[in-house]
Amino acid sequence: QVQLVESGGGLVQPGGSLRLSCAASRSIFSIYTMGWYRQAPGKQRELVATITSGGSTNYVDSVKGRFTISRDNAERTVYLQMNNLKPEDTAHYYCNARMGLEVSWGQGTQVTVSS
Repeated sequence: QVQLVESGGGLVQPGGSLRLSCAASRSIFSIYTMGWYRQAPGKQRELVATITSGGSTNYVDSVKGRFTISRDNAERTVYLQMNNLKPEDTAHYYCNARMGLEVSWGQGTQVTVSS
């Protein structure tokens, strides 16, 4: 499996921006489908965005137009640029790597949107 380390979370005011990063350990990172998930207190973990090895992206409706997922295969890193953040975006954000039946998770990073 691949080790994943997230960073970039923090406290931000509504309307603000954050960029999350997820660094992967494996050199074959480029073939993984990467994703960001989030889990708010008392709620189930939900998919936020995914990006395939070919660069195709997918977003949950609630973040479309505000969040952008991207990847840098040379740096073995996937990013989540989050703009116009809302209080309902407050959650623990997790990075996910998937290749076939192999699935790996990071420890996550906390994002809190509050004034």
